[in-house]
Amino acid sequence: MKIILPGGNGHLGTLLTRHFAAAGHEVVVLTRGAGGARPGGARQVAWDGRTLGAWARELDGADALVNLAGRSVDCRYTKENLREMLDSRVESTRVLGAACAAAARPPRAWLQSSTATIYAHRYDAANDEARGVIGGAEPDAPAYWRWSIDIAREWERAAVAACPQATRLVLLRTAMVMSREPGTVFEVLRRLTRVGLNGAMAGGAQHVSWIHERDFARAVDWLIERDELCGAVNLCAPEPLPQREFARELRAACRMPVGLPAAAWMLELGAVALRTDTELLLKSRRVVPARLLGSGFEFEHPTWNGAARELVAR
Repeated sequence: MKIILPGGNGHLGTLLTRHFAAAGHEVVVLTRGAGGARPGGARQVAWDGRTLGAWARELDGADALVNLAGRSVDCRYTKENLREMLDSRVESTRVLGAACAAAARPPRAWLQSSTATIYAHRYDAANDEARGVIGGAEPDAPAYWRWSIDIAREWERAAVAACPQATRLVLLRTAMVMSREPGTVFEVLRRLTRVGLNGAMAGGAQHVSWIHERDFARAVDWLIERDELCGAVNLCAPEPLPQREFARELRAACRMPVGLPAAAWMLELGAVALRTDTELLLKSRRVVPARLLGSGFEFEHPTWNGAARELVAR
């Protein structure tokens, strides 16, 4: 297959490039940097994420478009950063739609990156694709958390509006992807755990939804091949768990018996120092992959206990 990866130089793009190249597929990464070859077998083609150009020819005859383009959410949620998150996602999605519309043979599948953050902050029932509650009006959540939900909604709406009728659209509502790539959330948590700092955060009742890197790449591959699947699909492991339990399992994998708890105000100070936001730690994301499981997909790492031990051992 020929697979186009806009924004493919980030964490998730690196995982997918490695996975697809190992399977012998042709991978083209659309990048705001210079073009050329990329380690792992991908070919890089320059684009600006806003305007049509020579890059658009790559989509003509491609088998799949997997759009990952957009500013990282690992930052302080200032108005400027939130605006850049929104614009970078919506503008790139719209111009990809224009390129697909101009192609004689547009990609047969468009997999659009989205986020499990679109669901409500809740502790009770899990959010699946059919009965999940879209967030934005939770009384116990900070008002500014609604920004990330609005961004996710606009991102998905832009994809629905831009996708040609002949192309199947899948919205990838992805949870935190756990991998050993440098700078990822797992590596941050592992370092905190090894120095005894990964205990219950603000009580630890908030649920953590996650997916192992292997299952993430395999699920994307699965969705490209399944012509019957379209619309929203949750990319997450089937067993989300409260943060206090999530941290305990990671401590066990790291053989660290101690994990100091942290109050919300401590997390806020740490987030300021790391130039990130506490929503990534405090929002309860209880999300389950009903459509993936219903389609017959089998997880290699369905439980956090096993996934954490595999990642740490590696």
